[in-house]
Amino acid sequence: MPQHKSAKKRVKTSLKAQLRNRAAKSNLRSELRKYRELSAEDRPAAFAHIQSVLDRAARKRFIPQNRAARLKSRLAP
Repeated sequence: MPQHKSAKKRVKTSLKAQLRNRAAKSNLRSELRKYRELSAEDRPAAFAHIQSVLDRAARKRFIPQNRAARLKSRLAP
């Protein structure tokens, strides 16, 4: 267990960040699964949404920018 006051605070903040990151990544995976389950004719309309979701995840550093770019190119209709 941490002894210093700053170390105790760091444990609390890192746990909060861990929960936030886990929720964001779970949401990202859910959005990707929903997009992949769409039919071929529905995908072009939903591509803008999944693109913004990936960009937001990369901007907030939940995933690396190169991974977001790679996923967008693979998912493009």
